[in-house]
Amino acid sequence: MKLIKSAACWAALALAVSISAHGAQTWTEGVNYFLIQPARTPAVPAGKIEVTEVFSYACPACNIFQPTMHKLKQAMPANVVVDYLPAAFNTAEDWPMFQLAYITAQLLGVDQQTHDAMFDAVWKGGDLSISDSSRGLKSRMPTIEDAAKFYKDHAGVPVDKFVAASKSFSADLKVRTTQDLLVAYKVDRTPTMIVNGKYRLHVESAGGTDQLIELVKFLVAKESK
Repeated sequence: MKLIKSAACWAALALAVSISAHGAQTWTEGVNYFLIQPARTPAVPAGKIEVTEVFSYACPACNIFQPTMHKLKQAMPANVVVDYLPAAFNTAEDWPMFQLAYITAQLLGVDQQTHDAMFDAVWKGGDLSISDSSRGLKSRMPTIEDAAKFYKDHAGVPVDKFVAASKSFSADLKVRTTQDLLVAYKVDRTPTMIVNGKYRLHVESAGGTDQLIELVKFLVAKESK
């Protein structure tokens, strides 16, 4: 699987953000969005449509993308369930640790309330920053114990409880399931959007952030019929 480095994603995302939407858009399969074959049935209640962001807390493009995700969530109809799938393919930037941290937070039921704060802890000079003052990568990357301290401060989860949960069979199984989904979805960059386990798209394929929101709305309507 060809993986796009996060720096390249960041540059492409910055370019895409500058593109403005003009009028009604015609969406083309294979150009603006891609069919996932075979489709994966999402684990959501009957009648609901799943919209998933594939992300990493350590991905700079995902950090930039957060305001768009907020707008997208507000633009979704009532039958949509928005969730997140953490990627781990950039080991140099500590993505596997952040994947495990998010999955552990999910198991403990604190992932939603800490989601934005985690981005801030990485990208606004917090304890989980992966870069130093020169904007190079730190020689010592954050560990799962460091993440546990974050979840203690922001969600009240005891450090030892978080670390133990991260080493549990449930966390290991969830990591393996997540990795299988990323392969099945053919994700090659972050952020990537998955609609109902059937369609894959990203800012570049949609032509910009505003267009991405409209394209997700189009695919949700398509799936809701």
